[in-house]
This record gives sequence, structure tokens and C-alpha cells, in this order.
Amino acid sequence: MTFQTVRATCTAIALAGLCCTLATVPAHADTPVGWEGQALGLSAAQQLSQGAGVTVAVLDTGAEADHPALKGRVTTGPDFLKDGLQSGDPEWGGHGTAMASDVLKVAPKAKVLSVRVINDEEDDETTYQELQELRKLGKSPIAEGIHYAVDHGADVISMSLGSADSWGADYSGEETSAVAYALEKGVPVLASAGNAGDEFNGTSYPAGYAGVIAVAATQQNGERADFSTVHTYNDVAAPGVAIMSARNTGGYEAVNGTSPACALAAGVVALMYAKNPDLTPAQVNNILIATTNRPPEGSSPLLGYGAIDAAAAVAAAASPPKDETAPIAHKGKEHLATPDGTPKTTHPDLEQGLWTTGLAAAGTGLALLAGGALLIRSGRRQPPAGTVNMPPPPGPYTG
Repeated sequence: MTFQTVRATCTAIALAGLCCTLATVPAHADTPVGWEGQALGLSAAQQLSQGAGVTVAVLDTGAEADHPALKGRVTTGPDFLKDGLQSGDPEWGGHGTAMASDVLKVAPKAKVLSVRVINDEEDDETTYQELQELRKLGKSPIAEGIHYAVDHGADVISMSLGSADSWGADYSGEETSAVAYALEKGVPVLASAGNAGDEFNGTSYPAGYAGVIAVAATQQNGERADFSTVHTYNDVAAPGVAIMSARNTGGYEAVNGTSPACALAAGVVALMYAKNPDLTPAQVNNILIATTNRPPEGSSPLLGYGAIDAAAAVAAAASPPKDETAPIAHKGKEHLATPDGTPKTTHPDLEQGLWTTGLAAAGTGLALLAGGALLIRSGRRQPPAGTVNMPPPPGPYTG
């Protein structure tokens, strides 16, 4: 869930004016809208819908419901991370407060259900490993959060979070099943594509799970933000650079990442649902894709099918394409994929005899190769002192 922030000095006009406004003015203050408003076509979209009656579940680090940008519009759900932090702690709700405000920036009359499933230090290696251990035990806070959101009235699920492990070790069967549960219940799931585009560009989950709408990030000129992960699972893109967002300690700050891109996209989906509450997840996905500002080269792993056009998407929601993704009965022969009961996401243990024999053979081969390499290199110039090649650390949580 790493995201880069650019600290911005917020004008005191909005907050100072709030203290002397009339009682007829709503208790909340709108999050400032920057270049992302024009990029999304937000003004035109909000003339068609403002998200009334729609609940967006923000699965994140928690959201400070008393922030002026969120006040009266956020319900706080359970804390599935259970790390002892609480609302009011500076380390609680930093990222989640920002993301909730971005959703409401797009859909000001929507409601946010805040469910805490990660913390603001997921880029710390120790915390990352702890989350991995929870996953191995089948106790994914993310999966629990998805189930809770679906069972408590969420119309849309927004997850500005993800892993960036190059080897896909962050795949979770529990989370895959939870996503499937949400889709089956008619709740679309969006996730940030990841912020590893300028690093190792590893696969990011939950964006990589089937059925999830993965959102990449654009910069002000419409091109991909340098950090936005490049991958075939990318569906659409939204602004993700210098997005003014609420800060858990008060005020606002500019945020960079696929995290705000996902939150803004979830806000657009909220506008669509307010326009047509009968939309299915497949229809939401198809409408977002069909109405994008598609680049000349067409779809690509850079930005998926292109940047979201909020106004076009909301307008198209009124007459959606037919959903042909309903399940049908299987008419073929019965086939048992795992007759021995082995889970599909794990492998049986290696036979120790074969494993040790192979290891010994490999060790011998490596020793011979090393000796040969030393003989070949004996007359060559040695590398400079202090040159060390280190393997990369485990991928952090991004968003």
C-alpha cells in the first residue's frame, strides 16, 4: 500500500469559512478538486448523478469519520487487522481517510463503509511477513473485509491496496473466493493496479484476481504515471498524480499512486449505480471499458482500455449492455480436479529421498561450475572492491 505523498499547504479559506457558515450548510466540506475533475469529466457526470443511495466499502487502513470531508458520510465497520491501533492514533487511518475522501469527491451523496484490513505501515518488511503468515493460516483480513462489506450493504468495494511480489507469492485462495462471493452477490470489486511500474513491476493482488477491475494511474498529460504497474490485468485508468485528499490528522495533502486512481474510479461506479441500481458487476466492467478515452494504439498493459470518462460511463449506465455472464449448468462428463483432496493452490510435499539426492547432485554440479569459472577468470581483471549484488527484498504492499 505504499503511496508517495506530496505535502501541500491547504488554503485556510475552506476551513475558516466552515466556522462561520450558516446552519443550513451541510456539516461536511468537499475535498478540493484538481486536474482530475476535468480529466474524468466530473462536472458533467455529477449533473447526471451524485451517488445518492449508494454505499462504497473502502477496505483500507480505516477512515477518520470526523474529518470535515467525511463527516456524516462514513460508517466505521470492524477492524480485521486487530493490531491495537485505534481511531485518533496518527498511525491509524492515514491512507484510508485519503481514499474515502477521493470516493466522496466523485460521488458526494454516496456513503462510505470503512473496513480496516491493512495498516499504514504495510511497506515494512516485518508487517508484510505477518500478513503473509495470516494468509497461510487462512485468516486473510482482506477476505474477511470483503465478506463483511457484501453482507452489510455495500454496493461497490474499493481496495486501494495490493502486493508487489514478482513471483506471485501473494496469491490467496481465501481472497479469490471472497472476490467470487462479492461478484456472485452483485457487488463489483475495484483494486489499484500497483505502484511497481518503475521498480520490479511485479504482479499485484487483489488487482490480479479474476473479476476484479484493476485501475492504473495516469498523470496530467494523460499518459501512464511512471510508478503505475504495467500488466495485462489492467482494465482502465484514472488520475493518480497530485490528487488532493483528506489527511487523517486534519486538512488535505496531494497524493500520488494507483490508490487514488482506484478510489476515484470507485466513485464513478457509485455514480453509475445511483443512475441504475440494477447494474451487474459484468455490466459495470463492460461500460467502463466501452466508454474510456481509449489511446490510439488501443488496449495495452500500460493503461488497460484507457482513461475513464465518468460522464460517458454514467450516461451509458442507463441502458447497459446485456449481461451474458450468468452461470449455466455443466453438461459434460464429471471431472474431479482434485480426487485426493489436495487444495488447488498448494502442492504436495516433495519426497525427501528424491529431494536430497537432487540437492546433492546440484551441489556437486555447482562446485564444478564454480571451479571452472575461477580457472577461466584467473587471468582477467578483478571487479572493483566493494561491488556487491544483493537480491531484492520481498515486495511491499502498494497502492
